[in-house]
Amino acid sequence: MIYKGIYHLFYQYNPKGAVWGNIVWAHSTSKDLINWTPHKPAIYPSQPSDINGCWSGSATILPTGKPAIIFTGIDKNHNQIQNLAFPKNPSDPYLIEWVKSHHNPLMTPTRENQINATSFRDPTTAWLGPDGKWRVIVGSKVNDVGMAILYTSTDFVHWVKSENPLHSAPGTGMWECPDFYPVSVDLVTAVDMPVLGPSVKFVLKKSLDDTKHDYYTIGEYDQIKDVYTPEDGSVDDGSGLRYDYGKFYASKTFFDSAKNRRVLWGWVNESSTDQQNILRGWSGIQAIPRNVYLDKSRKQLVQWPIKEIEKLRRNPVYLTNKVLKQGSVVEVSGVTATQADVEISFKISESDLMKAEVMEASWRDPQILCSKRGGLVKGSLGPFGLLVLASKDMQEHTSIFFRIFKAQNNTSSKYVVLMCSDQTRSSLHSDYDKTTYGAFLDVNPLTNSLSLRTLIDHSVVESFGGEGKSCITARVYPTLAINEGAHLYAFNNGTQSVTISKLTAWSMNKAQIN
Repeated sequence: MIYKGIYHLFYQYNPKGAVWGNIVWAHSTSKDLINWTPHKPAIYPSQPSDINGCWSGSATILPTGKPAIIFTGIDKNHNQIQNLAFPKNPSDPYLIEWVKSHHNPLMTPTRENQINATSFRDPTTAWLGPDGKWRVIVGSKVNDVGMAILYTSTDFVHWVKSENPLHSAPGTGMWECPDFYPVSVDLVTAVDMPVLGPSVKFVLKKSLDDTKHDYYTIGEYDQIKDVYTPEDGSVDDGSGLRYDYGKFYASKTFFDSAKNRRVLWGWVNESSTDQQNILRGWSGIQAIPRNVYLDKSRKQLVQWPIKEIEKLRRNPVYLTNKVLKQGSVVEVSGVTATQADVEISFKISESDLMKAEVMEASWRDPQILCSKRGGLVKGSLGPFGLLVLASKDMQEHTSIFFRIFKAQNNTSSKYVVLMCSDQTRSSLHSDYDKTTYGAFLDVNPLTNSLSLRTLIDHSVVESFGGEGKSCITARVYPTLAINEGAHLYAFNNGTQSVTISKLTAWSMNKAQIN
């Protein structure tokens, strides 16, 4: 949240170890969302209603300007229940101290309200309805039906469970960290609750515990019936839209009132084992904050790193109108390859597009397709893209690339673009997770260039395809491609030539985070 001009990030943290357990709410503040100062934990176990852990939740700015946090606590019986906390001193812009409400717990699972006591967590930011009542949703499930349970309140303290959830979907399992917010249909700038009407659509996001991925739908919110309905084609299950097709989970947005934007935070876990994380002394990071808005098609969201990240850029290098023939590998020199921001766009001639392979009807899962056709598997149009965190001899490298296929005749688009992040050769370590990730990209290569932006930060590779239409985050742990041993390349392993219409790469300064 933003409060008195200061950004506040609260996050799940174990002060006693590098792996999950002993959960408290850690707290850091920033003036630019890039450089951060840590403070003492804001919320920690201290009441019967949270004695076994203070789990996730959300902040709400009340009409008085005072912030309030609703969070999930674990009681002595290991039930998941919702609690309330306020800042001890609202005049302190850094909100160092927090006090819990003597009304806690606010919401509890009982047989009467038919809530699963072990699947009832992660309340959202609350919003005011036209009737003057507050609303908040909490993630839950009944058997395999995932749902966002809706509560209402007139005073933010006494909450009543609604008869029906805001939305639910069979076969989706537990909904963790739900998020519900409006997006403008015409503007890149954001809107906040309780904006309603034809100028907005609504996004309902849930983190599916069964798959450990974040999915979202776009739809309509009936403020009278308190029901959210996804639009046709926007589905709740594992085949639906995702914020990120790599390692990215338990995300949350907030409305940045200072800059009229919606900012997305996502947690990126490790690809190493708990034992390795304990030896390292830490695990888990936050991804770079992203600006989120509705695509012009109104069918999906677009994400882009916040503008402030560009303050870290230095010493740009450029490449333009470079033809990459079959097997070409071109080094991008003059860049600190372990800490870089790279933007590249490709152009393909219409005659070369005609030579693309035909997309088979069975190729429906982009991740499986990327796994079968990794960065070393030659095709007609692709793979082409970037080799990052690469050793000089290519023993280690992570490839982020595109492939272009001809669509089946019965589809509306003439071509299908596949975006992949291949980690199979990212490290000589054999016991790390090196899953290959993939996503389809809604871009027509006949009329648009194919763009890719990749943020590289030692073990983190965040990639944005098609100006943010598809995003893939990876964790990699090279042994050779570190420090001066790391290199950055553009490549083309396809049989047809592609042209780099423009490449700009920056070395990146370090953010101050401690």
